[in-house]
Amino acid sequence: MEVGVFQSAGGGMSPETRLVRLEEVLANEGQNLNLVVCPELFVSGYNVGEDLNRLAQKADGSYHQAVAEIARKSGTAIIYGYPEKADERLYNSAACISSDGALIANHRKRANSPGSFEEDYFTPGNRMTLFTYQGLKIAILICYEVEFPETVREAAGHGAELVVVPTALVDQWGIVAERIVPARAFENGVWIAYANHAGSENGFTYLGGSRIVAPNGHEAAIAKDCEALISVEVEVEKVKAAQARLPYLRDFNKFLSSDDRD
Repeated sequence: MEVGVFQSAGGGMSPETRLVRLEEVLANEGQNLNLVVCPELFVSGYNVGEDLNRLAQKADGSYHQAVAEIARKSGTAIIYGYPEKADERLYNSAACISSDGALIANHRKRANSPGSFEEDYFTPGNRMTLFTYQGLKIAILICYEVEFPETVREAAGHGAELVVVPTALVDQWGIVAERIVPARAFENGVWIAYANHAGSENGFTYLGGSRIVAPNGHEAAIAKDCEALISVEVEVEKVKAAQARLPYLRDFNKFLSSDDRD
């Protein structure tokens, strides 16, 4: 499966303009993609204050309809971040729309980034999100979630072969993209597609640095600090080879205390 990451530089843009830009990029550069991952809160913008409430929608709202049309035109499944309104609550969510326009997964971020405005706005989700698309088992994590060894281990333990991570990483946290994300791929033998913003937005300067990391921890594609579309062929065989060579998923429970074992 050919998997892409769209590193968007959409600060100051409306949701409509962001989606038009995505459509343009896929039409011009993404003809061979099967799946593309967009950043955290891609549609609304991340650091936009009260606009998060104003722009929030249900999972099947007009954002879904617009993205579904782009997916059908491009023949590409799309994972995108957006503010979700449900049951009078606001969630930091990421949805996956298939190439035929169907909503096939919707993940709600389970842990707000500490000390950030997220804690004032978003209700945490409460479950892992794992689904299969075109034979590939995919898990969705959002930003801060990937920084925990347990989250990627949980996904890999349930069979995930690709972990996609919409994020909004500012330039002071380069260690996350450059060190932690490759380590998570290596220690679980999975692909990771890490999709960040670029440029600036209301006083935030984003790192850029989106990347796709192979199951052996090698970075197969890296974006710089501007808008970019990167892509890699995600091969399941490399997951199998990495997990056979270093069977961390098989052996990690040897280091649990006896009280923690099943």
